[in-house]
Parts: sequence; structure tokens; C-alpha cells
Amino acid sequence: MPKAYYSTVFDQTADDVWKAIRAFDHYAWAGVVSEVSMEDGKAGDAVGGVRRIVSGQHLMRQRLVAHSDAERSYTYDLCEPSPYPVRDYHATLRVTPITDSGRAFVEWWATFDCADHERQRWTDHFERNGFAVWLESLRSYLG
Repeated sequence: MPKAYYSTVFDQTADDVWKAIRAFDHYAWAGVVSEVSMEDGKAGDAVGGVRRIVSGQHLMRQRLVAHSDAERSYTYDLCEPSPYPVRDYHATLRVTPITDSGRAFVEWWATFDCADHERQRWTDHFERNGFAVWLESLRSYLG
């Protein structure tokens, strides 16, 4: 099963970064022009809640499967129909304090399955066109 992974360091504290991203229904920090809502009136930190992201004519749905303020992380799955030709997409976004500097270490990864000949393509796509771009937008959002 392929794993896409990206990490970076923020000058802000882990608590400050987490405050910006902790609500699953708040996605403006990612720089994606979209309409975001939680289905069925669920709260943005409710495990089992589904985030609905509409960007132009594209719809993506993601189910929150874990959320931890103590660990400053959440994990989500892509709901069907997936906007990508992948299956079993399972992603985690986590913020960890760097204790010697007071800064934050942020990592985002996803495991998924796809056709063997597509593994590198989708791993690169999620790392470079997804996680790297969205975390750079977070940096701007926090700045």
C-alpha cells in the first residue's frame, strides 16, 4: 500500500497551528476556494462526521475517523465516490511541538491503494500537489 508523506516546520507554536486547523469543517487555511460544511449538522470535531467540500463543479466528501486535541491530530477517510482513482484512502494530519525552539513540526500522510502502475503518480500527487501546497497555504494563513 503506497504512503504519501510530507512534513515541514512552522515558526508558530504547535498550539497555535493546531488552533488554526483543528476544526474539520474549517478549511480556509488550506487555500482551496471552496464551500465546506459538515453533513447532518455534525460539529467540526465530531468523529464520524462527514466534511463536504464543493469546489467549482467538484465534490469531495471526507469522514473524520479520529480527532485528538491531546495529540493535535485528526485522521480522515475519503468517502465514495472518490475524486481520485484510489481506494481505501486514509490520511492523518498531526502537529507536534519542537521543544527546544517552541516551533511546530507538522506532518501529513496518507495511505491508499491504486493500480500498481499508478502508485508513484498518486504518491507524488498527494505529497507535492496536495499536502505541500496546503501546508504552504497554512503558513501564509498563519502569517
